Amino acid sequence: MEDVEFEHSLILKEVAKIRADHKRLGGRKLYGRLEPFMQEHQIKMGRDKFFDLLSMYGLLVRRRKRRVHTTNSFHWLKKYDNLIEQFEADRQNQLWVSDITYWKVAGKFVYISLITDAYSRKIVGYQLWETLEAEGAIRALKKAISGLLRRPDDCFELIHHSDRGIQYCCKEYTQLLKQNQIQISMTQNGDPRENAIAERVNGILKEEYLMHYQPKDIQQAIQCLDRAVYLYNNQRPHLSIGYHTPEYIHQTGVKTHKAWKSYYPTKNTGVKSEQD
Repeated sequence: MEDVEFEHSLILKEVAKIRADHKRLGGRKLYGRLEPFMQEHQIKMGRDKFFDLLSMYGLLVRRRKRRVHTTNSFHWLKKYDNLIEQFEADRQNQLWVSDITYWKVAGKFVYISLITDAYSRKIVGYQLWETLEAEGAIRALKKAISGLLRRPDDCFELIHHSDRGIQYCCKEYTQLLKQNQIQISMTQNGDPRENAIAERVNGILKEEYLMHYQPKDIQQAIQCLDRAVYLYNNQRPHLSIGYHTPEYIHQTGVKTHKAWKSYYPTKNTGVKSEQD
């Protein structure tokens, strides 16, 4: 019994170390990162028991509901067709997905434009802006394109997918895409599932990182966002890319497989888990 308690103590200490930077990293990813540690210490613990341990100490994470609307699709600007129905990227810089999320800083909302590579899940462009004006989204796009231009072959058949918000439909934004030979794709009915990857990345960045920072002003908020994006891209393993990091997949282009399975609480087992 004492040996088991000691093993649990070791595991919980490692969880605390990882969560120091990745405060809302889910159970599956924690387990993946801890497997080498457990092997080194000859600790035998399956994932179900690991989730039980997290639950016992209140360390499971819960998803939060989105409350602020950042999309205004009721405008006269041209809206584009959805080009990615039944489409699945098989290499980096083939499909970018974009979205805007919000963050409360020093008592007021600021807005973060994100562009994510659908294959690697890497955030390739981002910008914090104090308003929902298109300038924030345009700056994020310029950052993404500046990285792409270092690999000109990747420009071929790149698709940019977003909702039909005015930021993405405005002339400056669409013109920038066309000038760089990037095809334009947009959701059709406002269903978040039409832009699921972008929505998911927004949630991860906010729930696992940004909500744990307390910047006092915009400059500090920008520094915190830089840190969060770095941690997400370079250290956070992702289930949909075989527990690798987005940066690794983006740089290597290796083929991966999805590593998740359904993992919900059941009346039979009594296991309490989170959606990871």
